[in-house]
Amino acid sequence: MSLLAVASALAGCATTSGPVAPVAPVAAVAPTPPEAPRPQARSYIVSDNAMGDVDAALERARASGKRVLLVMGANWCSDSRTLAGWLETERFAALIERKYELVFVNIGMPRTGDGHNLAIARRFGLPELPGLPNVLVLTADGTLVNPTTATSWRNAESRSGDAIYEELAMLADRGV
Repeated sequence: MSLLAVASALAGCATTSGPVAPVAPVAAVAPTPPEAPRPQARSYIVSDNAMGDVDAALERARASGKRVLLVMGANWCSDSRTLAGWLETERFAALIERKYELVFVNIGMPRTGDGHNLAIARRFGLPELPGLPNVLVLTADGTLVNPTTATSWRNAESRSGDAIYEELAMLADRGV
């Protein structure tokens, strides 16, 4: 079939009988750029002595004048892995180096009855952990700096790196 025949056939498909309604212009919509991948890390090891790991972090904090960043989560949880991934990035590592002694504690699956190390949260005034991860910022003497937000990290995967950084930077200097 020649190009002229194809053009004629297409023109025939486009014809209508009667008046043609005006077509509203279509607004150009910019494509949504793909979201940058979230960092992931599996930092929640099962420790034989998680309470001792926390005590060691508190001891380091007393010696260094820093706070303890106690992250309670599990490797099966995408929010926990994302938060751990952010903490491993260069930007967060610099903040942690300046302000925190970091310790990860594996808490298993508390909601299914397979929770681990839950006594650590109770030790710092949190009777239960409704989800994970949980972020406890502690002074060197073990005072919980963020009792109202420690268990609010269940959406860590959907938080921006900037929002997480800003909160941790603020908690590093917040009075008790």
